[in-house]
Amino acid sequence: MEIDKAIRESNDRRLKTKYNNAIYVIQRALALYSIEEVAFSFNGGKDSTVLLHLLRAGYFLHKGAQGCCDGDEKDFQIRTIYFESPSAFPEINSFTYDTATTYGLQMDIIRLDFKSGLEALLKAKPIRAIFLGVRIGDPTAVGQEQFSPSSLGWPPFMRVNPILDWSYRDVWAFILTCKVEYCSLYDQGYTSIGSIYDTVPNALLCVNNPSSGNENFKPAYMLADGRLERAGRVKKSSSGCGHFPADGGGLNNVDLQQNSMLTAAIIAVGDEILSGIVEDQLESSLCRKLHSIGWSVSQVAVVHNNIDFVAEEVERRKSTNDMVLVYGGVGPLHSDVTLAGIAKAFGVRLAPDEEYEEYLRHAIGNQFTGDRNEMAQLPEGITELLHHGKLPEPLIKCQNVIILTATNVSELDKQWDCLIELTRFSDLLVLLKPYVSKHFTTNLSDVETAQSLSKLCLEFPDLHIGCHRKSRNGPLVISFEGKEQARIELAVEALYRKFHPGAFMDIN
Repeated sequence: MEIDKAIRESNDRRLKTKYNNAIYVIQRALALYSIEEVAFSFNGGKDSTVLLHLLRAGYFLHKGAQGCCDGDEKDFQIRTIYFESPSAFPEINSFTYDTATTYGLQMDIIRLDFKSGLEALLKAKPIRAIFLGVRIGDPTAVGQEQFSPSSLGWPPFMRVNPILDWSYRDVWAFILTCKVEYCSLYDQGYTSIGSIYDTVPNALLCVNNPSSGNENFKPAYMLADGRLERAGRVKKSSSGCGHFPADGGGLNNVDLQQNSMLTAAIIAVGDEILSGIVEDQLESSLCRKLHSIGWSVSQVAVVHNNIDFVAEEVERRKSTNDMVLVYGGVGPLHSDVTLAGIAKAFGVRLAPDEEYEEYLRHAIGNQFTGDRNEMAQLPEGITELLHHGKLPEPLIKCQNVIILTATNVSELDKQWDCLIELTRFSDLLVLLKPYVSKHFTTNLSDVETAQSLSKLCLEFPDLHIGCHRKSRNGPLVISFEGKEQARIELAVEALYRKFHPGAFMDIN
């Protein structure tokens, strides 16, 4: 019971909460299934190491509740599954077998692929539930709960995920607090271990030694931002310490030859806009701001405060635009569903973000408990916080989706200025040649101008030529917009030649 004792004596309130929740899930599973019907999938990694010790504690607490308190640390009867792979690190194999000896694990070693090996095992053994060390943000975590039946096409069993809501920080807090052994690779800068072919030390932990020219790495628990634990899960290369995977979901790799065609979509979330209670002034302001940096706005949408509506709109727009700007529906209220909708659009979970959690702890003070603060839940694995000294709170970026928290034009102006300033020191946005425009009014009728304007559109395909009226009987307003002032002047001259002098009045 050294695990339970270490947690109870810890001052880490958050860790205690995570521990208690995980132990509850384990004990619930052990109450639902007999000991012969459960198994534990162990792979030697940090997450499954944590789960091993949680299971040890949960198993003996369960036995104690049944009045069976005798036994030593090797009296651990939960069957353990280990999928041995030729591409695994030798250190992982050694740690796994040493751990099995130390704790008397009943090991079923499988050398087939995961699905085939599982099918064979479940045919031979009466296993109905398997404990997994899956955490939110893992590729396999999408759609899972703490108790989740296996996916369609797989052998039937219950997936039990006691640490599903744990963060990278929680995992290392547990390991260090309980002083349990872990694989030596984590002391060499590895933060997320796959196979020998797709795993390198995390470049963020690299420490160069100028005197010897060698590259050293800090241990995994020194990684400041847990969201970047998978930064070492890339193809090995010779680029060494400076190697870092490119962010394929951002705007950094845009072909400069196509910069003039970058598009953005704007999504407003708010029932109050759709019901007419609030007049949305941010939309037109954002359109002007985007045009000022050379971006074209492809769509503007307003959606209900509904997770599915937000998810559908974001999913549709993020794949057809270079950037999506979303505002409204961010906060702790029941109607604030924007972040949940964005997470669903990307197929990830909302999970506690350590950096944002610390920010909230300082900003909100005593109102923040640190256990289940909904405002600290951000889309797992895809979120970047955009800090600026002039902003009271960081903006949130999820790949090519930026969430603005402005509620009026004045707040939007401040956030936009900060975004542009941040861009000058990073590749946050691509600043293009701004759009320029000219506007004219005429008392000519639509019928008189229609044919000439249509021909003008064919003559100047690089310009946007638009028409509108402020009232049915008011003058027709004609707009020319493009990237080159000279092209606009040529189009204006061509328009003048088609009509009598004085037919148009410049309103710029």
